[in-house]
Amino acid sequence: MTRQPVVSGRFYPGNPSVLRQTLAGLIPPIPEEEKQSALAVVVPHAGYVYSGAVAGETFAGVRVPETALILGPNHTGNGRPLAMGVSDWDMPLGPVPIARSLAVAIHKNSEIIVDDDVAHQQEHSLEVQVPFLQFLQKNLKIVPIVVSHISYDDCRRAAHDLTTAIREFGKPVLMVASTDMTHYEPRPSASAKDHLALERILALDPQGLYETIVGNRISMCGIMPTTITLLAALELGATRAELVRYTDSGAVSGDTNQVVGYAGLVII
Repeated sequence: MTRQPVVSGRFYPGNPSVLRQTLAGLIPPIPEEEKQSALAVVVPHAGYVYSGAVAGETFAGVRVPETALILGPNHTGNGRPLAMGVSDWDMPLGPVPIARSLAVAIHKNSEIIVDDDVAHQQEHSLEVQVPFLQFLQKNLKIVPIVVSHISYDDCRRAAHDLTTAIREFGKPVLMVASTDMTHYEPRPSASAKDHLALERILALDPQGLYETIVGNRISMCGIMPTTITLLAALELGATRAELVRYTDSGAVSGDTNQVVGYAGLVII
């Protein structure tokens, strides 16, 4: 069994040559020596016409190793709260295998992250990141994890389990937190709320981020994946976060009354 694309041809081009051309236009050509070795990135997951430039610019500035751990929110409600995909992926740019040894290490070290392909079958938040990673790393392997709404304590447990597994794995891993920011609010209120959240990420404050999102009712769909990623990055020695770009859907659509916010960040 392989996981088939579900938003190919809608969120991004399904034709391989058109997709490569699109990605080449979204990912700035940065020399390898100028790229950063990052622990994690935070990137949006809307259709490429809306958020692809933010994602492309963010991915372009980091070295993408052969292994990526991708965490995204559960939009469908299917599957377990912390669901790790175990089937290889069949993508327009070619097959993407699961990083088996890292997946096994996660399975061994965690009781709350469980093997579950059901949550991945119709979920787009991880899928849209894969072509960017493939474009930048031809030997890409992934571990995909879909995260539902969980407590901060469970985010902390999951992050510790992932950190333990990454250390045991012993090779470079790029963590990718997939999230859009505020959904369907006027630009001024969306921007104000989003920058409250971005301040907490830039301060490397995962608990503050979680509490800010919940306390201000910010409709950032990937709060759980981002919190887990930030916690894990800190445990792995992160010292700073950088905002690459913030924008919203109105920059493309022209509608600033009902925007979705998009941010790209690098955690080092």
